Amino acid sequence: MESLENTIGYKFANSLLLAEALTHPSLAYETKKPHFDNQRLEYLGDAVIQLILTTKLYHLFPKFDEGKLTKLRSRLVSRDGLCEFAAKIDLGKHLLLGKGEASNGGRERPSNLADAIEALSGAIYLDGGIEAATQFIVDNFQGVIDEIASQPEENNPKGELQENLQTITANSPTYVIVSQEGPDHRKQFISEVTWEGETLGRGSGNSKKESETEAAIDALRERKWEGITIGE
Repeated sequence: MESLENTIGYKFANSLLLAEALTHPSLAYETKKPHFDNQRLEYLGDAVIQLILTTKLYHLFPKFDEGKLTKLRSRLVSRDGLCEFAAKIDLGKHLLLGKGEASNGGRERPSNLADAIEALSGAIYLDGGIEAATQFIVDNFQGVIDEIASQPEENNPKGELQENLQTITANSPTYVIVSQEGPDHRKQFISEVTWEGETLGRGSGNSKKESETEAAIDALRERKWEGITIGE
């Protein structure tokens, strides 16, 4: 647990709160301690994350109406967004799981990771107050917040690429992670997008999703599919 505290830059005064945030219900069931798991903290943490990110977006985009702000917040707090947050701090390896859950890939399960991030946020809020929770959440979401600030109107390069290619053939492009570098909490992923046996684009990012998006952007820029003859 100390290594996780070092990673997130927060030291718990009450270490039991951290243990509770990391305890999956499967372990609570096995140890016959049904009231010691992260579900209540998950409930609290969800509200804490929503409040902090809503406040951040409210001040960041003073001219946006409620609908636009809600869409932006959804980009931040989606399950994919929370899982990327969890991967950034390598949260999966710290989860306290039952034997069955651990052996069945529980440390990589998106629902477990998203729930644990919410529980951890709730635990920090209870332990250190709203300022500590705000620092933890904003610091770790800062990259995505900056991305949204630079391009607040949502776009979908992967969807756009697929639409272009499906005017030629029904076959969809394939995204492959070709390499990953750096420590677990600061991974750099390299992706390639291929179609009809040809590499259309390449991209890098701090998450698999980001690197795939960059690969799609590269493919849209290069438009290599225009030179591919299908069937030859």
